[in-house]
Amino acid sequence: MTFQKKAAPATPVVLEPEYIRGLTELFEEKIVFNRLLGLKIVSIKPERVSASLAMRDDLIGHAAYNRVHGGVISASLDTLGGLAVLAAQGARHMDEAPALRLQRFAKLGTIDLRIDYLRPGISEHFEMHAEVLRVGSRVANTRMAFHGADGQLLAVGSGVYIVS
Repeated sequence: MTFQKKAAPATPVVLEPEYIRGLTELFEEKIVFNRLLGLKIVSIKPERVSASLAMRDDLIGHAAYNRVHGGVISASLDTLGGLAVLAAQGARHMDEAPALRLQRFAKLGTIDLRIDYLRPGISEHFEMHAEVLRVGSRVANTRMAFHGADGQLLAVGSGVYIVS
């Protein structure tokens, strides 16, 4: 029995500060709904993106328990899935100028989104992250997670996005 040697991992791609700033501005400021939610981008890397969200009274979905609204969770995870796709695409097309890669946002759209709510969303703030499973020429697949301040997993999601 012979075993094939695994290929050495490729040198990780590092996104330029200009591209990261552009994505952050786009997702925090230019998407007005994200601004309304108070979504803050924490990290953008080709393999994983992260964000945070502070709990506020206007995000409550269940007043008796001070629980975040499910739509806030869903919208946040959808946003992170889209951001993950653009980060992965940005790394894939490093031969293009950052401004040109940012224009790919115009073609990005959610095709399918699934959210599984695992526990009540009760916390002072929330952390979320997303990673791309596959980026094709037309469609990208992602998975996302939504955590409470204590690190407890509150919801997970998967998304399919059009990229062309």
